[in-house]
Amino acid sequence: MVNKRDFRKINNYLWELPVTYRETMRVPARLYADNDLLEDCLKDRSVEQLVNTATLPGLVGYTLAMPDIHQGYGFPVGGVAATDARTGVISPGGIGYDINCGVRLLATSLDREEVTPHLSLLASALYRNCPSGVGTAGHVNLTNAQLDEVLERGALWALKHGMAREEDLEFTEENGTMPGARADKVSAHAKDRGRDQLGTLGAGNHFIEVDEVSEVFDAEGADALGLCLGLVVVQIHCGSRGFGHQVCTDYVRDFQSAIKRFGIVLPDRELVCAPLDSPEGRDYLAAMTAAANFAWCNRQILTHEVRQAFEQSLAGKVRDWGVRQVYDIAHNIAKVEEHHPDGGAAVRVCMHRKGATRAFGPGSPVLPGDYRKVGQPVFVPGSMGTSSWVLLGTAGSMTQSFGSTCHGAGRVLSRTAAKKQVRGEDLRSQMERDGMVVRAGSMSGLAEEAPMAYKDVDRVVNVVCGAGIARKVARLKPMAVIKG
Repeated sequence: MVNKRDFRKINNYLWELPVTYRETMRVPARLYADNDLLEDCLKDRSVEQLVNTATLPGLVGYTLAMPDIHQGYGFPVGGVAATDARTGVISPGGIGYDINCGVRLLATSLDREEVTPHLSLLASALYRNCPSGVGTAGHVNLTNAQLDEVLERGALWALKHGMAREEDLEFTEENGTMPGARADKVSAHAKDRGRDQLGTLGAGNHFIEVDEVSEVFDAEGADALGLCLGLVVVQIHCGSRGFGHQVCTDYVRDFQSAIKRFGIVLPDRELVCAPLDSPEGRDYLAAMTAAANFAWCNRQILTHEVRQAFEQSLAGKVRDWGVRQVYDIAHNIAKVEEHHPDGGAAVRVCMHRKGATRAFGPGSPVLPGDYRKVGQPVFVPGSMGTSSWVLLGTAGSMTQSFGSTCHGAGRVLSRTAAKKQVRGEDLRSQMERDGMVVRAGSMSGLAEEAPMAYKDVDRVVNVVCGAGIARKVARLKPMAVIKG
């Protein structure tokens, strides 16, 4: 077991386990945390998993974990690793089962006072329009050819079919279509699982939330994003549903034989991987990219349904029920990028971000022109019923963390443990007493996401901002929560 005394304290927000900690480590393992969050991390296997990631072939610089770290499959959730694009590996466990789970932020031109009288009606319309729950089908029926087009074109498919605007794609990571996807590298079973799931929310920690901008910390950044105090916004948090889960399942199975063929020795079979520049590695990257495109199309169709819900519930009652997109960002994905670790020479790497968000700084050419001066938007949802955050990427994230930062609060209780301590009905009543409207299909599912099951998101955000890998823009306060 890893102990606190095993770490070297780099500064108040960054800790390191050197390569001497374990003889099989190829690079140091770094963790962003304050003293208390570090001690919390040591209560499960997440730090041990971080050490395991530092043994993968072809790593560049160091492996990282964000302060929302918790135990996952292979990699910890909150893990970041860069492998050399020529000599390194790609690991499905470094992306996760919910490929391109991410967050989209939408903004209205309305304030809280305008929406509150109609909030219950709006929440019901959102719940009705955006199907949620395990295995739930959506409103979109796809032929085999249409599904393949979704996998290779992502949100462009939604644009073609009238469910997106040009500016939605402009304000989406990769413009909603990541190149290199190949539908023929995806199994028939994965396609069957995903065929009827476009435009669905799913269950677990996925949600749609109507929020109010309750505080602004960076006037320049908020102005660039079109946010102001009291503005009503909407978060959509979901991913690639059963489709992405099956893609990961298929390749985790197939890679078991690949590691033997390539002579790769791992401390944990859940870290199963293949060289990126191998047939197996290239096939997985193409299939994972297809799942990422499926997720961007999914969030785009949900955006269309959110707009429909605003019109259905608010038309004729408020001055303007229109909804625009602020940005959409992934937090479970692998991408080939160029980085300068610790400010050194440029290296082309395969970036694994699992429960971690890309956070490119000002001047990045991949950002929309409107955001290039201030940096990339980052969305950090809190636990259900607590605050969420809007951050911006920084120059510091580009030199310290491969352009990455945290993605959420981070669990401290398993779903099973949470359900033993919280009744969903009691939680809903408390949230309603606190002024929130709740729409949920399952009281046990609600209990799984109780605030006590998560770390304090404000504390997590203070660490990444204190470390200089993000900066605060605004805090969001929930008004209505829609869950599966």
